[in-house]
Amino acid sequence: MKKLLPLLSLLLILPLSNVMAQKEFNVNGVIVPRTLEFKSRELSLNGVGQRSKMFTELYVQALYLSQLSQDAAFIIDSDTEMAIRIQVTSGLVSSKKLSKALEKGVERSVGPKGFVKLTDKLLQLERLIGKEETKKGDAFNLIYSPMDSALLIYKNDRYEGKIDGFEFKKAFFGIWLSEDPVDKILKEDLLGRYK
Repeated sequence: MKKLLPLLSLLLILPLSNVMAQKEFNVNGVIVPRTLEFKSRELSLNGVGQRSKMFTELYVQALYLSQLSQDAAFIIDSDTEMAIRIQVTSGLVSSKKLSKALEKGVERSVGPKGFVKLTDKLLQLERLIGKEETKKGDAFNLIYSPMDSALLIYKNDRYEGKIDGFEFKKAFFGIWLSEDPVDKILKEDLLGRYK
């Protein structure tokens, strides 16, 4: 029995170390990196999921944090580096549809009164996302920088611009993490609470 115990321990540790060593994951054909580099900082994958609507897979989304957490309110209120990565998986997703969906998500996140205060920021977001038409395979990295107090928009690793304001950051991440998220299953996935 004494010889069997170390062997069992080793067998349990090996699969775990292989998972920890993975640099990327394949989620329904989309390669999701384990980390994102941002201004010499490394953000770690907190969770990943897929957004579907009416039996159509729209995009694969990942949440990256500087400090991993399963506490949605903490993440929303945290003034630290974090990122949302969205990779479009459907030809039905256009720049206009994506920006409108994000706009509706912000309204759910903050409610009608808070939404009115953010209309200028949402117009900026629409312009930045729609600089050129979005197509299947496009990837957006939407990174919050506390140094800039802004959400920086990257499309296919190309910087598109930024939207200033910590309150906008909270509303934006609230699209998926608020008490009224656009997709409750996706919220659980982004928080790493896989079922």
